[in-house]
Amino acid sequence: MNWGIVSVTRRLRSFFAFPAAIFLAAIFLVMAAANAQEPAKSASPGQTNPPAELPTGLPPGQPISQAAVSASGAAQTQSQNAPKDTADESALVKLGPGDLIEINVYNVPELTTKARVSNSGDIYLPLVDYVHVEGLTQEEAQGLIEKRLMDGGFVRNPHVTIFVDEAASQGVTILGEVGKPGIYPDVADHKLYEIISQAGGFTASASRKIAIIRQNQPDPIRIDLPRNLADDLKGNVEILPGDTINVPRAPIIYVVGDVGRPAGLLVDNGTLTVLQAIALAGGTNHTAKMSGVRLIRKTPSGMTETRVQLKKMLEAKAPDVTLQADDILFVPVSGARVLAGRTFDVAMSAATAATIYTIHP
Repeated sequence: MNWGIVSVTRRLRSFFAFPAAIFLAAIFLVMAAANAQEPAKSASPGQTNPPAELPTGLPPGQPISQAAVSASGAAQTQSQNAPKDTADESALVKLGPGDLIEINVYNVPELTTKARVSNSGDIYLPLVDYVHVEGLTQEEAQGLIEKRLMDGGFVRNPHVTIFVDEAASQGVTILGEVGKPGIYPDVADHKLYEIISQAGGFTASASRKIAIIRQNQPDPIRIDLPRNLADDLKGNVEILPGDTINVPRAPIIYVVGDVGRPAGLLVDNGTLTVLQAIALAGGTNHTAKMSGVRLIRKTPSGMTETRVQLKKMLEAKAPDVTLQADDILFVPVSGARVLAGRTFDVAMSAATAATIYTIHP
C-alpha cells in the first residue's frame, strides 16, 4: 500500500468535514434565534398539547373579590334584608289580653304549656309563676321567660320559643251597622273595604261617616265614604291590628201624620229641609191641617216642639227649615182634636210605626 496516497486522502476528508460541521452549527444557531424571538407559550407542568381556545362572547375576567360581589351581591342583600323585614313585622305584633300562646323550652318538654294572657296582661307558667307579657313582642317575651328560668336556677342556658295560637288582641273589631259585627283576627295588611266585606257589608241604615279608633292615638280617624264604594278608593285605608271600626246609623228624619206615605227618611252625606221631607213622604193629604204642623226636636235640655208654617213655606212666604237627625215632622188631621201636650205622644207613636226609607240627597 502506498502510505502517501492514504495520507493525502485523510487530509482531504478532514478538509471537507470541517466546513460541514460549521454549516450545521450555523443552522442550529439560526433556529435557536428564531425560537427565542417567538412569544413564549405558558403551559402547565406535564401539558403536552396547547390549551384550547376560550369561547368568544364571555365577559372579561374580574378580580376574585369583585366577581364574588357581583355574583352574590343580590343574594347577600336579600338574605340580609329578609331577617330585618321579618323582625320589623314581628315587632309590630305585640301580645295582649286574650291572646292564647304556647311556650316551649328546648330539651325540657315538661315545661311546654299553653297559656292565655289575662286581662291584667299576665300569664302563669310552671316554676316561674306569673309573667307580665302585655305589650311585649314574641322575642321580648321569650327573653323575659329565659331570664326568669335562669335567675331561678331552674334551667341552664334555656332556649324559649313562643307560638301565638290565637291573636285575639291583634284582631280588628267592627261595630255598628254591618251584617256581622265582631272581632276579626289575622287581618294584617288588610284594607278597610276588605274588613267591611268580611263583616257582611253595610246594613240598609248604615251611615257612610265612619270612625276608626286606633291604639295609642287620642283622636279617631274619621272617613266619609261614598254611597258606592267603587266610586272613590281614597277611603280604602290600611287597617292595623287592634283597630276598632265604628259604623254608626245614618241620621233618620220622621215625617208622620196626615201625609201620603208616613216614613222615616234615612239621610246620609246630605241635608234635608221641611219641604223636601214632605215631598218625599208623598205630600200632605187634603185632610191635613196645614196650620197645625209641628217639629219635634231632641235637644240637650230635652224635647222641644216648634210650630212649622208649612202653608207659608209652600207659598214661598216663609223660609224653608233645615231638619236635623232624629227630627219628627208631625202633620195633624184637620178637624181632629189633639189635646194640649199630647202632640208629642201622638207623633212618637206614629214615628215608631213608620217605615224606614233610604234617600240619597
